Amino acid sequence: MPTSDATVRPTALVTGATAGIGNAFARALAARGTGLVLVARDAERLEGVAADLRERHGVEVEVLVADLSDRGQLERVAERLREPARPVDLLVNNAGFALKQWFVGGDVTAEERLLDVLVRAVLVLSAAATPGMVERRRGAVVTVSSVAGFLPSGTYSAAKAWATTFTQSLAAELTGTGVTATALCPGYVHTEFHGRAGIRMNRLPDVVWLGADDLVAQCLRDVGRGRSVSIPGLQYRLAVLAMRHLPLRLVEWFSRGRMRRRNR
Repeated sequence: MPTSDATVRPTALVTGATAGIGNAFARALAARGTGLVLVARDAERLEGVAADLRERHGVEVEVLVADLSDRGQLERVAERLREPARPVDLLVNNAGFALKQWFVGGDVTAEERLLDVLVRAVLVLSAAATPGMVERRRGAVVTVSSVAGFLPSGTYSAAKAWATTFTQSLAAELTGTGVTATALCPGYVHTEFHGRAGIRMNRLPDVVWLGADDLVAQCLRDVGRGRSVSIPGLQYRLAVLAMRHLPLRLVEWFSRGRMRRRNR
């Protein structure tokens, strides 16, 4: 990210930084010389990631242990984003998880936690970060959404639809300020995301899978271009185009089949 003072390294705050896409963002940014504030729940794993990045790239890495579904802990992260003496130039809203359950008869507490992390945390942290960015006339917000947000496919899909629409709206509001907002909408990615949720993905063909490092590189290029939506992979750009233009009944039929396979 650009900075008005060439002697000062930019800083990025990344949530969910210990694995998957968040970890790929942390590694890519550290390789660029960007200082980091890493946020995750697992203190031991977070410290290990931070130590590795410091050693490999010689960047400053700050650790914030926080469960973003807890409002008090979320506020601690928001307070860090508001600090004028230690500005954050890039916020990466990445933390998230999936649930393997039907909504009807499912655990509502788990659904509430999902919304707290995928929706409320994105809202609160973006609100904390952007005023300072606008005042400094530089900065960017990246929210990791999903192509699932273009499908009617459960509460995860609904939360990601919100994330994409929110980010596009934020990008429009930030026009002319020097600050950008980008929704990253990947498809299936080689991470531990699905395994943690107990969702079996072994039947999917290789062509649908993306690498986390590749999609992060694409996203950072799109951030530099000021794009409000980044969809890595030609197969997923074509899929989103199709979902936007196919008859709604056909999209719903495909979605129902996908949900049945996922929740088996």
